[in-house]
Amino acid sequence: MNNLIFANLLHRPVRSIISVLAVAIEVIMILSIVAVFMGLLNDNKQRTNGIGADLMLLPSNASMFTGVSSASMPVADMRALLRLPHVTAVSPAIEHLNTSGNIEILYGIDYDTFNGLKPFVFITGQKFTGPYDVIVDSVLAATINKATGKPYAVGDTVKVMEHSFRISGIVEPGKGGRKLIPLATMQDLMDAGDKASVFFIKCDSPANNDLVMQEIRSTPGFGNNTLTTVDSWLDQMTPDKIPGFNLSLEIVTGIAVIIGFLVIFQSMYTAVLERTREIGILKSMGASKPAIIGVLLRECLVLALAGVVVGIAGTFGVRMLIYHLFPTKNFALTAAWLGWVALIAISSSICGALYPAWMAARKDPIDALAYE
Repeated sequence: MNNLIFANLLHRPVRSIISVLAVAIEVIMILSIVAVFMGLLNDNKQRTNGIGADLMLLPSNASMFTGVSSASMPVADMRALLRLPHVTAVSPAIEHLNTSGNIEILYGIDYDTFNGLKPFVFITGQKFTGPYDVIVDSVLAATINKATGKPYAVGDTVKVMEHSFRISGIVEPGKGGRKLIPLATMQDLMDAGDKASVFFIKCDSPANNDLVMQEIRSTPGFGNNTLTTVDSWLDQMTPDKIPGFNLSLEIVTGIAVIIGFLVIFQSMYTAVLERTREIGILKSMGASKPAIIGVLLRECLVLALAGVVVGIAGTFGVRMLIYHLFPTKNFALTAAWLGWVALIAISSSICGALYPAWMAARKDPIDALAYE
């Protein structure tokens, strides 16, 4: 029977290849959308956690998404925060979601206070020396500067919000955004006055986080602000708590499953029609209905497994392409999702083969043998 299965697949190589590719496309679609979303999420979490703050104070009704909240809090409020017990450092900043060109989160920082949360580790260069200086991380610096054809270096120019900035320093990644500019310059570009969109607060001990939060909430002027620990914010950045994430994933998964189901259904249905005499011969030789169904389902399983392997290999190819074209992006593939997608693809393929297999098992051997 195993020889018969592989002989059937090789007898119609084009149809078999199309079926394998359909399953592979299903796998690539699901894995790629998950990897892109999770990559953005994980990258944002890692860089926010690397700032070195314990608490984040944001405007009232602020969005949990970095860079979306407005710059509406006076920078002068940091003086009131610094007077609170157990507060060792406060840094005002503006996080701005820039959608012109590449989608990125830009940071406008007060260098001295931001560096006080957790010192920058400079690979080369130094802090800002002018209003239109920018600090970039080594990941962005490793990309190719189109003007020079080489990786970015100190002194090169990069575009930030359609303005030219000179790279003053290159730092290790994982501390806020990939591009950081002076807070005053960001305020001017956004017409934000002397305002900030977030205060990063460092406590003398993580054990005092709750106590500091109570003190902030009881301080006049901060009662309506959004206040959270960085750990709590990180816990919120999960697919289940992000509106639209699971819905988008379900839509893509559903479309991919339908594609795989229909192609496998068509392939197996056509195979049953073409093998009517063959099925009649098998039944006349004593093959039972379960045996006939088993042959077709095993044939479908071979196609599905081949499609899963090709799809996973193709997804790694997509990851290499993304890293080549967009080196600053994170493409997060996990073993758990590889397993889930393999199960989804195989299950949808088997479902697509069930009716053709049942139809084959019901054929009358006399009619099948007389079929031309």
